[in-house]
Amino acid sequence: MTVTESVLGAGAERREGREKVTGAARYAAEFDGPGRAHAWPVPAAVARGRVTGVDPAPALALLGVLAVLTHENAPRLAAPDDPVLAVLQGPDVPHRGWPVALVVAETLEAARAGAAAVRVAYHTEPHDVTLTASHPDAYVPEDANGGNPAVRERGDLDGAFAAADVRIDAEYRLPPLHNHPMEPHASTARWDGDRLTVQSSSQGTTVVRTTLAQMFEIPEERITVSAEHVGGGFGSKGTPRPDVVLAAMAARHTGRTVTVVFPRRTLPAVVGHRAPTLHRLRLGAGRDGRLTALGHEVTTHTSRVKEFVEQAAVPARVMYAAPHSRTAHRVVRLDVPTPSWMRAPGEAPGMYVLESAMDELAVELDMDPVELRIRNEPETEPDSGLPFSSRHLVECLREGARRFGWSDRDPRPRSRAEGPLLVGTGVAAATYPVLVSPSTASARALPDGCFRVRVNATDIGTGARTVLAQVAADALGVPLDRVRIEVGSTELPAASLAGGSSGTASWGWAVHEACARLAERLATLPGPVPEEGIGAHADTTGQADAESAYARHAFGAHFAEVTVDTVTGEVRVRRMLGVYAAGRILNARTARSQFVGAMTMGLGMALTEDSTMDPAFGDFTESDLASYHVPAHADVLDIEAHWIEEDDPHLNPMGSKGIGEIGIVGSAAAVGNAVRHATGVRFRELPLTPDRVLGGLLEHEAPAGTFGG
Repeated sequence: MTVTESVLGAGAERREGREKVTGAARYAAEFDGPGRAHAWPVPAAVARGRVTGVDPAPALALLGVLAVLTHENAPRLAAPDDPVLAVLQGPDVPHRGWPVALVVAETLEAARAGAAAVRVAYHTEPHDVTLTASHPDAYVPEDANGGNPAVRERGDLDGAFAAADVRIDAEYRLPPLHNHPMEPHASTARWDGDRLTVQSSSQGTTVVRTTLAQMFEIPEERITVSAEHVGGGFGSKGTPRPDVVLAAMAARHTGRTVTVVFPRRTLPAVVGHRAPTLHRLRLGAGRDGRLTALGHEVTTHTSRVKEFVEQAAVPARVMYAAPHSRTAHRVVRLDVPTPSWMRAPGEAPGMYVLESAMDELAVELDMDPVELRIRNEPETEPDSGLPFSSRHLVECLREGARRFGWSDRDPRPRSRAEGPLLVGTGVAAATYPVLVSPSTASARALPDGCFRVRVNATDIGTGARTVLAQVAADALGVPLDRVRIEVGSTELPAASLAGGSSGTASWGWAVHEACARLAERLATLPGPVPEEGIGAHADTTGQADAESAYARHAFGAHFAEVTVDTVTGEVRVRRMLGVYAAGRILNARTARSQFVGAMTMGLGMALTEDSTMDPAFGDFTESDLASYHVPAHADVLDIEAHWIEEDDPHLNPMGSKGIGEIGIVGSAAAVGNAVRHATGVRFRELPLTPDRVLGGLLEHEAPAGTFGG
């Protein structure tokens, strides 16, 4: 076996693994230094209004407190492109939790005590934080997130739906969800004259530097931003957050190195969330199961700070062949924190609803839900009409069914019971678009026979260092241990952020190009590598962002088996299986980790993760991990991820698709469909908590009229 055959795709161990398990890996809040101070934010205690006065005296009287920044004394900054970052620049309070002061102290404990001592007076205004489908202020935006048109129509949906032999017309409700990465948002900032150095927990330091340069009105060349290690983000660190602005302001104000770590309870208010979505899903089909009509209408909320529209109806535009369709988004501006990206924005909630409705249709047709999906495979992408670069959803469904033992399934609800436990199985499909952005990278051959590859990629826990080294080794035709990789700093060649499952494709393309060019130079080198080495550089601008003649997506299929306790209402997932078609898998070990992690997140979406907006206080009630329940090890009994070999020449030099998000897409629907199979009850609101499930079971079993009709 040659080197190039063994490097790319192999399950190489994470290069930073030992550092992480021994505690040597340093995160943004762990960069200590002489005179470092700590800062603690003071969140607004009203849902809407303005600050009329701040009394810092009680805080300044405490031992160790250095300063209290407010809108009255904080450095004046240029208006940011993202108004979420305009903190301490004025008295207005757009929502509860908006930072109204920042206490800087010698220790973290002193800063926390100081923040509790600050007295803030407000003028309050009436607020509205309640989303309803009939809200009078709902409007159709120009675009949904990602530049997707808010409305797309083909044919005559209403006419086709009315004429359909079989119809599904269902409403679903999905709650707000929170990213809650293991490492809270944190930044450490230091000024040396007019130079700013920042360590930030970010998914992309290039954009952080650009933003800081614009707001502080200094050249980018005077700013260095690093993200050596990042403890997860799930989208919430995809854009700069107020922690980095507050740290830089406090450092300038005090002349000290300052670290800001957002307390976990404040995260839902300041770093984005998945917005709640209200859905109406209509499916019309013939008796043969072929769709004739598909309508998906979504209502969601955004803040008064800026518009962000969860694009939950977009997946319905690409999944199934339906000649008549309408997908539309409406949004309501409320006095809530600004929603933002969360793993698989749009696809995660949208596919839960679409795949649940497809299961409802299969029940009405008395048709196997796997076969129903296969029967509605499109020849081209329904929305654009473009051919797919590759689409192997049918293969995923068939392989998943084989591995799962789907053929042994009795389709009748409540057909399996083990004492008080009802047992059911469910299936759902998955999709996620292939995204890629221009990046730059450099590669240098060294006289010792090693190679140094540099790219400002961000490893947010996915194993990017390792995979990029594999890409480099493959392009150079050398063993993996001869490649040294540098990532995570604006001192390196600029690269795109880690988001939208685009990181490896974007950075890997640039790394591959740089290494391929270096290999060409080395092939014509007449002698040994000189002392200074030999280098090559690549910039994929014009290639990575070129318009494609193909619709490019990853696809997958999820299968789940659940038990439902008829006494307590508790749902347990016995086993989950995901089978994916995601191009060439570049590292089997890290890929499986990404798939399984995302599937686990989908399990949480289905069963445990829930957030409610308190209408009186205008606050998220579940604001920490004691009340916002993410899955624990005990919740994940048996979870497997597999993939099929997929050769797609229309992607990038590696032939890879993004894999970080498709695992969450559809997994919650597979669990929900399994619960319906187990119980005979269709639940259209998540999560499927014991109280909700038990109530549904009792209502299902009660005589007619017991519950009011």
